[in-house]
Amino acid sequence: MVKHIVFFKLRDDIKDKNKAVKYVINTLYPLKDKIDEIKFYELGMNFADKQTTFDIALISHFDNVDALGRYRNHSEHIKAVEKIKKYISNTASVDYEI
Repeated sequence: MVKHIVFFKLRDDIKDKNKAVKYVINTLYPLKDKIDEIKFYELGMNFADKQTTFDIALISHFDNVDALGRYRNHSEHIKAVEKIKKYISNTASVDYEI
C-alpha cells in the first residue's frame, strides 16, 4: 500500500480564502469516484492560523507505486489539477509505502 500526501498553499492575493478552499476541495474530491486506483481519499482545510502552514491537505492510498502513477497520469486528475492551479501558490508532497 502506498500513501500519497499533498499540501496546498493558496495564493496570497486571494481575497476569499474559504471560497477558494471549497473550490479546490470540490474539484478534487470527485476524483475518488472517477479513478479506480484510489483506495482512500480525504481532503481537509487547515484551521491553524500560522504563517508556516498550508491551507489544504489531501491524503490518499493506492495499492502500489504503479497505481499511484496511473492516478497521476489519469485524464480526470490532470483536468482537476489544471482547474485548481490558478488558486495554488505552492505544494508539498510525500509518498511512502505503508
